[in-house]
Amino acid sequence: MVIINQKESIKSINNLVKAEKLINETKVLTIARLAKMLIDLFGSDKAFKKIGKRAGNEIELYFKEIDEYITFILSIDRKNFECNVEKAKNPISKVIITVREDKILQVFSNIVRLKNNIIGLMKLLKYIVSGKIKIKGSYITTIKWAKTIMIGKHDIYKNN
Repeated sequence: MVIINQKESIKSINNLVKAEKLINETKVLTIARLAKMLIDLFGSDKAFKKIGKRAGNEIELYFKEIDEYITFILSIDRKNFECNVEKAKNPISKVIITVREDKILQVFSNIVRLKNNIIGLMKLLKYIVSGKIKIKGSYITTIKWAKTIMIGKHDIYKNN
């Protein structure tokens, strides 16, 4: 009798773990779709042209709190911007976001809304210095990638 109860409790725990994993995957998939949509609509072609020889490289974005990944493949054409919800096969750089689960979207949104100039990069530096974002690998490639996802120079952000 005890064995049956133990098996039932293990099954319920497994179901809870599976549900938690599904929720986390859905959150990351939403962020990836949001990034794709924002770049398609408001992205700057100028930032993509500056990718140059780094085209085809992978940038891995890792959300530590929920243990999920987004892989961005660098491209010199904005129309070919691609991001996948999976672990990168051969990343040139890894960007680790270490904030709490409820702050992930806020931090990613703040980065996306920055202008892709030196002032925007300085504002991005506050996340790196505070430890909310960690970079492993090529800093130059990471900066070029960050500039492609920053859409703050678009007309929708200009004050009337």
